Amino acid sequence: MSVLFSEQLMILLPILIFIGSIGLIIYPFFANKKNQVKTLSRRLMTICMIVIGFAGVVASVSLFFRNYTIDQKIKTIDVKNTAVAVTPPVSGDKIYLRIFKQEGILEIWYKHKNNNYQLYRTWDICTYSGGLGPKKAEGDGKSPEGFYATEKNLLKPNSNYHLAFNIGYPNAYDRANGYTGSFIMIHGNCVSIGCYAMTDKGIEQIYAVVNQAINSGQKRIPIHIFPFRMTASNMQKFQNSAYMPFWRELKPAYDIFQSERRVADITVHNKHYVIK
Repeated sequence: MSVLFSEQLMILLPILIFIGSIGLIIYPFFANKKNQVKTLSRRLMTICMIVIGFAGVVASVSLFFRNYTIDQKIKTIDVKNTAVAVTPPVSGDKIYLRIFKQEGILEIWYKHKNNNYQLYRTWDICTYSGGLGPKKAEGDGKSPEGFYATEKNLLKPNSNYHLAFNIGYPNAYDRANGYTGSFIMIHGNCVSIGCYAMTDKGIEQIYAVVNQAINSGQKRIPIHIFPFRMTASNMQKFQNSAYMPFWRELKPAYDIFQSERRVADITVHNKHYVIK
């Protein structure tokens, strides 16, 4: 699940910390001497207040630069993503989403009538967490890998993260293997723990396509999440990873789509993916 301070709180918190710290620093000098403890205790208290005040200032500056860095990242991503001009899917087209963690991208493909799938657009993912490898437990901070899907009741138009849709984690494979977790989304706001966070502009575009497809009859929209483009060179590059046995189970679905432009049929048997 994502964790995010509201924009107002992110602005107000440093100010409150700073004001409170200044108050703590100057209080010992104005307090009624009759109510103060011994001189040594007062001096120790003053030193503590100064340290707290300094920490407050550092926290304020850190939060400011953190927000500034995120804002600059969002602007860069939005400019890059705007430079794509492709005919969008129309009502009735089927869509398919692919995510590649290592490359940090989300793709939307669409299929018009009986034609093959073609790429509509690619968006940079603003952030995800936990590095490569599947999500296995609630709170592990991992963004999932594997085969998921969203549907109408998983759309969150009133999300605290601008717009969102649940990817359907845990799926049948995750449940069979005892993996836990909840509220794993693709959403906006560019801040996430366990989710795939886009810029607000990016999620508006993605959500519009997903919503259109569902409203025009597509009951489930597949979302396939790969650690990287599963080329022979990348498989060789990561051959020593502890996740390689799991990734080998994902690769046939990647290969089928690459060669046939077909979304593979995927089931789960004996705690493993079966792909045809």
